[in-house]
Amino acid sequence: MPRPPGLGNDGVLRPASPFFRLLVDEDGLTDALLQFVTNPRATRNDLPVIQDLHDLAPGMVPVLEAMVLDGVEDRGDVAAYVHASLFGVAPPERED
Repeated sequence: MPRPPGLGNDGVLRPASPFFRLLVDEDGLTDALLQFVTNPRATRNDLPVIQDLHDLAPGMVPVLEAMVLDGVEDRGDVAAYVHASLFGVAPPERED
């Protein structure tokens, strides 16, 4: 099935032109996703943030579901994932 326009290989919506940017509240998103991964009830899938991710970055949802299964509870782990999803993974610092 062809990939929708603007949807990158990582499943994140990326505008084709430089004229649009998505504004994301990184701390707010981290808090909302921490709420998702620490919620043991299936109703966590009804959270508005998850509905938005299904539209904007569907590739993130399976990772979050894996975090639920892995028992992630540390905000730092969720924050690291959110940051990497938004800005990519930085190469490790080199020690000279």
